[in-house]
Amino acid sequence: MDTVFVGLSGGVDSAVSAYLLKKQGYKVVGAFIKGWEPDFLPCTGVRDRLEAMRVAAHLGIPFVTYDLSEEYKRGVVDYFVSEYKLGRTPNPDVMCNRVIKFGAFWEKAKADGADMIATGHYAQKKMADGSFQMAVSEDMEKDQTYFLWTLTQEDLSHSFFPVGGLEKSEVRRLALEANLPNASRADSQGLCFLGHVDMHAFLKRYLPTEIGVVRDENGKSIGSHDGIWFYTLGQRHGFGSLGGERLYVVAKDRTKNELIVSTSPLGENAEKSFALTNESSVNGSPLVGKYLGRYRYRQTLLPVEIHDGQASFDTAQRIASGQSLVVYDERGEIMHGGAIIE
Repeated sequence: MDTVFVGLSGGVDSAVSAYLLKKQGYKVVGAFIKGWEPDFLPCTGVRDRLEAMRVAAHLGIPFVTYDLSEEYKRGVVDYFVSEYKLGRTPNPDVMCNRVIKFGAFWEKAKADGADMIATGHYAQKKMADGSFQMAVSEDMEKDQTYFLWTLTQEDLSHSFFPVGGLEKSEVRRLALEANLPNASRADSQGLCFLGHVDMHAFLKRYLPTEIGVVRDENGKSIGSHDGIWFYTLGQRHGFGSLGGERLYVVAKDRTKNELIVSTSPLGENAEKSFALTNESSVNGSPLVGKYLGRYRYRQTLLPVEIHDGQASFDTAQRIASGQSLVVYDERGEIMHGGAIIE
């Protein structure tokens, strides 16, 4: 049987993934990925590694640690800080999967004898017409295909997603059945490897404060902000509004260092069409035609048509540059790929 290196995060999903693969007869190795841990954040890396070691010991499988902190800092943190500085809104988890979990981790594991890698992602790999497909999870509340749109046929050829065909409740049941030491551990939240992060406070470590004007859609000054890169389109904020009403960022003027806000999340100048960049498809073919798509995690799927690097929606949207548009088939069951909103 193949040797599979399972990315053990310390959580229950990856632990059950290792348990299931061992049960199926694979030679399983537990691998903990050490991410970048800045001094100013309460990172859980030490505890996570301890939990991963306990799982490996319980299952009787070898355990290795890969220090990918430099790769994470360079490929994920530096990327999203630079994107925010440009006034864009990147998705760090998408980049983390591409650069770390299905990039550097695979290269390290392969060098150490891995035939395959496995993660605890809620997604399903299927085969159709001789090629791999990325299908949504059996548990749609947990589906993570949105974050996996950069995966290619090559990536899928050496990747397993053992819990993708299970409901979360079944994963918990299996963890208890196997007496896994972390069976009752709460699900992790927040950014990949960093956990809960106050993005505003985090970015202030790297980007300067630049006081600017906040205006309504009529051009009236209604307050001030501390830097346009600390805000994203659709974000709700008071901005010192005398009426205390809810205001939403609907535009950013980098040249004037000004934010435009509205009482509506869409504002008056929402658009239907958006330019795309960094397009990627699971099967390697260009993304062309009609799909269902979303540009936020867990957002309701919307009809979208893609032609010549342009995405067109049926209704007006307010999408921040840098966000990921991920597209699915007409049933919302197969993830075809995605792109970044330009």
